[in-house]
Amino acid sequence: MLYYWLYPLHDSISLFNVFKYITFRTFGATLTAIVFCLFFGSRYIRWMKKKQIGQSIRELGPQSHLSKKGTPTMGGGLILTSITLSTLLWAELKNHYIWVALFTMLGMGLIGWVDDYQKVVQKNSKGLSAKQKLLWQFVVAIVASIFLYVMRDTPPVLKFPFFKDWAIDLGIFFVPFASFVIVGASNAVNLTDGLDGLAVGPTITTSLTFATLAYCAGNFVIAEYLQIPFVSGSGELAIFLASTGAACLGFLWFNSYPAEIFMGDVGALALGGALGISAVVTKNEFLLVLCGGIFVVEAVSVMLQVASFKLTGKRIFKMAPIHHHFELKGWAEPKVIVRFWIISIILALATLSTLKLR
Repeated sequence: MLYYWLYPLHDSISLFNVFKYITFRTFGATLTAIVFCLFFGSRYIRWMKKKQIGQSIRELGPQSHLSKKGTPTMGGGLILTSITLSTLLWAELKNHYIWVALFTMLGMGLIGWVDDYQKVVQKNSKGLSAKQKLLWQFVVAIVASIFLYVMRDTPPVLKFPFFKDWAIDLGIFFVPFASFVIVGASNAVNLTDGLDGLAVGPTITTSLTFATLAYCAGNFVIAEYLQIPFVSGSGELAIFLASTGAACLGFLWFNSYPAEIFMGDVGALALGGALGISAVVTKNEFLLVLCGGIFVVEAVSVMLQVASFKLTGKRIFKMAPIHHHFELKGWAEPKVIVRFWIISIILALATLSTLKLR
C-alpha cells in the first residue's frame, strides 16, 4: 500500500525512491509486525481473559501441564492480524503471490479458529474432527495450488537441492503434490505447538530463512549466480515471510515460558500453511523438510507412534509428539524448548549453506 502511495513521489523527492526496493520494504514490514504484536499483545491477552477464552488441557498429557489450564489461547489471531496488516502495508499488492500466500494462511487460520472456538468457547472438547480438518485444509490448499498452476508463473516442477539440472516436470500432478506440501506443513507446525514457545521459535527461523530464499529466487541476477530456479515476482514473498517471522518474534514476548497466551490452532495451522505455500512458490519443497526439520520430526514421531501401537500394541515413545517424550524422560520444559530452538537454528544455517552447493 505504501509502495503505491509514496513511491510515485520519488520524482520530486528522491528519498521516496527507497520504496522501490524489496529489501527496504522487508525491513519496514519486519519492524511493523514486531511493534504491532508488542503494542497490542497485553491488550489482546486482557481481552481474552475478559472473555474467559482459556486453554483446556488433555488429562492424558504430562501432569505438569495441568497448571496451564485457563491460560488464554487463540493468540494466533494477534499473529495473523500483524502479518496481514504488515504485508498489505509494505508489499506490492499487484503481485499475485502475496494474495495466494495470504489466502492460504488466512484460510488455514479460519479452520483453526473454528476448531479453537468449538473447543474453548462452545466447550466442545473434540472440536473439529480430524477428517473435517483435513477436508477443509485440502480445500484451501487445492484452491491455492490450482491458482499457481493456472497462472504458470510458478514452474510445475520438482527441483532437487544440490543438483542444478535435476528436475521432475510434474504437469497436472503439481496440484496434488503442492496441496500435500501445504497441508503437511500446516499439520506439522500444529503438532509442534505443545510447549510454551516451542512452535514459535522454529517458525521464526524457518520463515526468515525462506524470506532469504524467496528474495534470491525472485532476483534474476542472484538466481542465475546461485543456479537456483528463478521465479519472477516471488521476491515480494520476502516481505510476507519477514512479517511472519517478526510477528512470531513479537508474540514470543508473551508466549515464552511460562506462557501468558497460546497461539492455538488458529495460529499453528495458519503459520504452517504460510511456510508450505512459500516453499511451493520458490521451488524449495525439499529445503522446507531440512529447514523445518523440527516440524518434520514432530509429525513423524506421531505417525510412528500410531503405526507402532496399531501394529504391535507397543509404543515407540513415552508419549507423542516427541517433545512430550523428552518431558517424560525428565527434561524440564524450558530445556526441551531451547534445545529444539538450537536445532532449528542449525538447520536454518544448513539450509542457507545449500545456496552455494549446486
